[in-house]
Amino acid sequence: MSFPFYRSFLCAVRGIAHCLRRERNMRIHTAAALYVLFFSAFFELSRAEYAVLILTIGSVLTTELLNTTAEDLCDFVSPGFARRIGLVKDLAAGAVLVSALAALGVGAALFWRPERFLEIAAWFWEQPWRLAALLLSFVPAFLFIQQPWRRGKRRRGPREPHG
Repeated sequence: MSFPFYRSFLCAVRGIAHCLRRERNMRIHTAAALYVLFFSAFFELSRAEYAVLILTIGSVLTTELLNTTAEDLCDFVSPGFARRIGLVKDLAAGAVLVSALAALGVGAALFWRPERFLEIAAWFWEQPWRLAALLLSFVPAFLFIQQPWRRGKRRRGPREPHG
């Protein structure tokens, strides 16, 4: 028996929400993606460049979801310390790192235009409320990332360095 499409979709959304609630790195990647998308408007990207940007953001968020999946499965299968489980977790975290570094490379290729930085700064400076709004946006972004109201940490299996 299979779920109707909408139920499958709701399960997927619930999984993403779960990851956003529990994983600080997912919240960091999400906040960074929102700022990147905002600032991309200043760079007059082509449709192909936007496609690359969206695929890059999607790959980082996807690897973070898969990393969380691997960690949760490892913690379920082996709640105590196990060297191989620690290695699996490290491999999954390594996948996120590779994806994030590739995203930095894509970002440098798309956005490294020093002449545009002065124009962007001037755009904010000519209307100080824009700069104030940007600076104020850091407060909810910080709170979203840190979630200081959620102090209960999830239990993770013990880890040791591999050597």
